[in-house]
Amino acid sequence: MENLIEEKPLGNTQFCAVEVPKNNKFILQWLWAGLVLVLIQIILGGITRLTGSGLSITRWDIITGIWYPLNEEQWTHYFDLYKQTPQYTKVNAWMDLERFKFIFFWEYFHRLWARLMGLVFIVPLSYFLFKRLLSKQLKVKVLVIFILAIVVASLGWIMVASGLVNYPWVNAYKLSFHLSVAVLLLVYIYTSILFAEGNQIKWNEFKTVINLPVIFSLLIFLQIYLGGVMAGMKAALVSPEWPLLLGQWLPKEIFQFSNYSNFLFSEYEISHTAPVIIQFFHRVIAYLIFILFLLIIYKYHSKFRSTLYLILFLVVAQILLGIFTLINSHGSVPLWLGSLHQLTGIVLLLASINFLSIVSNATSSAK
Repeated sequence: MENLIEEKPLGNTQFCAVEVPKNNKFILQWLWAGLVLVLIQIILGGITRLTGSGLSITRWDIITGIWYPLNEEQWTHYFDLYKQTPQYTKVNAWMDLERFKFIFFWEYFHRLWARLMGLVFIVPLSYFLFKRLLSKQLKVKVLVIFILAIVVASLGWIMVASGLVNYPWVNAYKLSFHLSVAVLLLVYIYTSILFAEGNQIKWNEFKTVINLPVIFSLLIFLQIYLGGVMAGMKAALVSPEWPLLLGQWLPKEIFQFSNYSNFLFSEYEISHTAPVIIQFFHRVIAYLIFILFLLIIYKYHSKFRSTLYLILFLVVAQILLGIFTLINSHGSVPLWLGSLHQLTGIVLLLASINFLSIVSNATSSAK
């Protein structure tokens, strides 16, 4: 990055910002565009899940799948394919063509957006490579982004395939892996942006094993993973109440350890036990995140007050959204609440990554 950025001090701040030359501004705009597109794609994935649309398209046709059905014959063709799935025969046999068009739209749009992301990634990248505008470090980061994107797409199809054979829904864990790697892709793009700006996270400044900001970010990522499992198991529906769970503070299912092997992974479809366990730990992690952030405020408030207040707002908003989503999940999860809950969680994770950058750069500059 030696030829791309020039460091200049920023007044009274404790670390350096950068003045980005014109060529690098194009690269930053491209990375930011990618970040926004991936974020939207994750939200679209959540909407696809909440509307029960994910299995409406049973094939992955990279080229011909671009075209939206335009006549009755094409619609009937896609509907006939869907009728062969366990989801239709076991759950949605009541569905008519008009309702099918609704769920088809969301899955189609989710896949179309993935194709748009590919174009936005490949076309500018070809130009940057032709003009030799990328440093060696950025080339490596772009390669990692490309690999992660391929993994996300592959996991997406593996997830869909899991709901086309025996079960009427996709596997909850495969769904959550798909979500988690997509979030990991988003985070990596954001850290690449920080790198291009000269504000990359200096991991050597986090020397202690017990480091609060790092643990905070990891817990949020774990919580997003558990949120994906919650969605896959429809765990909110088994006990849409708070603060109690099944009318108790500590349900007996939590202490029946045989449940963890018998029902948690392989047989969660036939019992409410696994959703109860997942919902319990999703709540516990939320409480831990809140307590941990109070400790972070205590430790860092004198130096990073405004940033911490912003993150505190996100933490509280996310907890409240989680509670409101849960208590309104009678029969189904409310679409707008579930989507907003997912979005806020991801924004909170990015804010925690940004805080890591701020703390590490401030610590480095103070030496």
